[in-house]
Amino acid sequence: MNSTFDTHCPQLAAMLPSIIRDDTTHAHWLNSLSMMESVGARKIAAYVHPLQVDLATLQHAAEEARHAYFLKRQILKLNVDCPDYSPAHLMAPRASFQYLHKLDVACARHLSKSGLVGRELKQGCYLLVTYLIEVRAMMLYHTYQNALTAAGSRVHVHSIIKEEEGHLDSMMSQLEAFNSNWRTISTEPELIEQKLYGQWLTQVTKCIQP
Repeated sequence: MNSTFDTHCPQLAAMLPSIIRDDTTHAHWLNSLSMMESVGARKIAAYVHPLQVDLATLQHAAEEARHAYFLKRQILKLNVDCPDYSPAHLMAPRASFQYLHKLDVACARHLSKSGLVGRELKQGCYLLVTYLIEVRAMMLYHTYQNALTAAGSRVHVHSIIKEEEGHLDSMMSQLEAFNSNWRTISTEPELIEQKLYGQWLTQVTKCIQP
């Protein structure tokens, strides 16, 4: 993985001990992450061409769905019932649901202004959105795992971190092949993602405040 990416979020790190120490809150946190991974898997399926699907994209979609399943399985260690993704079983349900959708729309608008249309626009959106959420996932899961280790929790996300590293490397290579100027193109969407993540984190914080 490119070492220039920040894999620690102080604000998230500060709130995670409060999340982890309460099993119900922790279960809802895991369920929210699972839901967001599931949305990501469905987004990939919506992006790809019905016929021109390569092995890397299939692997990515399969692993995103596996992450959603894996996180659900981790909830079993907490003995808390989270049967589905209904709001009662999530943290910050509205912000969690909307994060990826809003990022998707924003990236589509940004790329369309640069002249991309049709299949090329869809491919560009897939690559850019996926890159942005993989950068965020690396930060989030590293910070989360550090907190889990410090708390001595039976829950872990080691396998997800390893796969996300591969996803991020793959997306950077694909973006380079798609447009060698992709780093400049991604500047504005990165700022949008940071704003959306901040809004999501604010709502999560409200869920653990007394």
